[in-house]
Amino acid sequence: MSSVARLSYPIIILLCLIVGSLLLKHTMAQQSTPAESNHVTMHHCTSACGLPSHVDHNGTHYPVVRTDAEWQERLTERQYRVARQQGTERPFTNAYHDHKATGLYRCIGCEAPLFSSYDKFDSGTGWPSFSAPIDPENLGETVDTSYGMTRVEVHCAVCGSHQGHVFPDGPQPTGLRYCINSASLDFEPVESAEALQQMLKDWQHPVK
Repeated sequence: MSSVARLSYPIIILLCLIVGSLLLKHTMAQQSTPAESNHVTMHHCTSACGLPSHVDHNGTHYPVVRTDAEWQERLTERQYRVARQQGTERPFTNAYHDHKATGLYRCIGCEAPLFSSYDKFDSGTGWPSFSAPIDPENLGETVDTSYGMTRVEVHCAVCGSHQGHVFPDGPQPTGLRYCINSASLDFEPVESAEALQQMLKDWQHPVK
């Protein structure tokens, strides 16, 4: 065997070891990517709750319409900033984030029924979270592209008051998380699910 051939064997073995090591690292990286991606997605959805919306509903027609002066007279400063100026609240410091009573959550601007305590859950984000609205017709959605991200803003379809955003990281069966500001809601307690259903019927078909 020539001296050149004897020298080439160690080089070939070394190259094989290097290539094998690189392939192993690539495989491990691919296996860990989904978990890391899910973590980033969850963090993104949670953080996005704390950002106000730039969606403007003032020029849109709704069944309930009031002047800006009327809104300011009707609402507190915080309610006006959130519901009419698309603001947001701080997490864990708002009225309903840890609220567990049974009842109906109405729009602060027009009393339209939006959410039920039976659909409320603890998301750990510090804002009231619901898996579904009471009636999808009472809650409008608008794509919100502020802050370099794409979110789905939700508002009262009756008066246009901003409520919050909806994210695809909620519990089943909907898989949705409606991240709502307490300042946009007014809670009305009820004694039972039957009483809640009756309240909804009364709102949908008021006695004349």
